[in-house]
Amino acid sequence: MPSETAAAKTERAMKIIAALRRTYPDAHCELNFSNPLELLIATILSAQCTDKRVNIVTKDLFGKYRLAADYADAPAAKLEQAIRTTGFFRNKAKNIRACCAALVKQFGGEVPRTMDELHALAGVGRKTANVVLGNAFGINAGVVVDTHVTRLSNRLGLTKETDAVKIERELMALVPQKQWALFSHWLIWHGRRRCGARRPDCANCEIRKLCPSAGKL
Repeated sequence: MPSETAAAKTERAMKIIAALRRTYPDAHCELNFSNPLELLIATILSAQCTDKRVNIVTKDLFGKYRLAADYADAPAAKLEQAIRTTGFFRNKAKNIRACCAALVKQFGGEVPRTMDELHALAGVGRKTANVVLGNAFGINAGVVVDTHVTRLSNRLGLTKETDAVKIERELMALVPQKQWALFSHWLIWHGRRRCGARRPDCANCEIRKLCPSAGKL
């Protein structure tokens, strides 16, 4: 695809959004949760781990730990053992305990609803904060940029950046704010179901005609 103007890229992005919306009308966060705290914990655990594995772990975890204080007061070794199979369990346990201690001390045990307050918590980067804000509170503060969003936004020619913050900034300029959270879900679902890292199914891709990488990978 030849170099396109900003206006042309925006128009193509709108067509991509429309096609993905038709393809994945039920797209949603695939981490299981029933409240903001559970989603925060699950998202911290999801770093370098599949949602499927996290959901297996949290099925038992959420039954044992219900409040931020429960995590903050949990013995490190006991929490580490409970989340061991998600990988990097020592660091995750340390972050979860510190994060929840801050929730108890600063927010009465509740999960805050702003990017700055969430981002200041241990183990919470922009991606985690965006996941919580968009899915627990319906607040579109930014675009979740994970490995799928990074891969697809580059393949689709929506960005040439590899840094998550820079990718997010470009996507926020292209996508209407009210669709920021959903746009992430659409790309993630497409990445898992059609546009895999190793073997993208370009032949059957619903947005093939809008993708400059189609048939070239």
